[in-house]
Amino acid sequence: MEYHDDDLRKFEAHGAAPLPAARDEGQLEHEGAKIWYATFGAGPPVILLHGGLGHSGNWGFQVPALVRAGYRVVVIDSRGHGRSSRDERPYKYELMASDVLAVMDTLQLPKAAVVGWSDGACVALILGMKAADRIEGVFFFGCNMDPSGTKEVEPGPVLDRCFGRHSKDYAELSATPDQFSAFVEAVGLMMKTEPNYAASDLARIHVPVAIVQSEHDEFIRHEHADYLARSIPGSELIILPGVSHFAPLQRPELFNSAMLGFLGKVSS
Repeated sequence: MEYHDDDLRKFEAHGAAPLPAARDEGQLEHEGAKIWYATFGAGPPVILLHGGLGHSGNWGFQVPALVRAGYRVVVIDSRGHGRSSRDERPYKYELMASDVLAVMDTLQLPKAAVVGWSDGACVALILGMKAADRIEGVFFFGCNMDPSGTKEVEPGPVLDRCFGRHSKDYAELSATPDQFSAFVEAVGLMMKTEPNYAASDLARIHVPVAIVQSEHDEFIRHEHADYLARSIPGSELIILPGVSHFAPLQRPELFNSAMLGFLGKVSS
């Protein structure tokens, strides 16, 4: 029976499925932050980049599926998120992308495929744009690459449940557990002012890319996903039916099928 949590009640109460035992886990110091990472399994490397306000544990339904499929999975807590720290500089997607490259260097990964969700998708595509020699392909789920791509967000119970879970996890994992409000404000400022890439920037991306959009995404316009797929040479557009911005949690099998299909085409 397929797992369903469309209203995120299970996620609010328990979080995602727990991550399996890590093969390797650590922190590295990079650009004023301590960046936490963990690896699982063996095989072609796949890096998972979580969304804004979340952490690597949100990939609990994806890591085991990837390990079973024969991949070496790397999860990273973005700076200031989860177990990773940050300095006083503003959040920047390009700075987060440099953190990912630092983890790759530490793990001696010359190249990897990247799966990004929301803010993590923006970071993943920046890597595909600016570090193409390190990136096998980008599975870009649920994000914009310029301000025109976002919707006016309508509050609702699904968003409230997700936010509540993020708040609990931050208090449990962060080295600054009492600073969730400041954290939300700082990440929100980045989301309001970035990313700002033009069609000419997208046209210079030449790694394989899947633009993945949920039927009921709360944040991203469908027209923007279409535009990204048209603007990035050779990219494909994948629509996930019946789910929203939280598809990896709501219907993991649906998300994982699309993810594994893409990785099967790009991973060496």
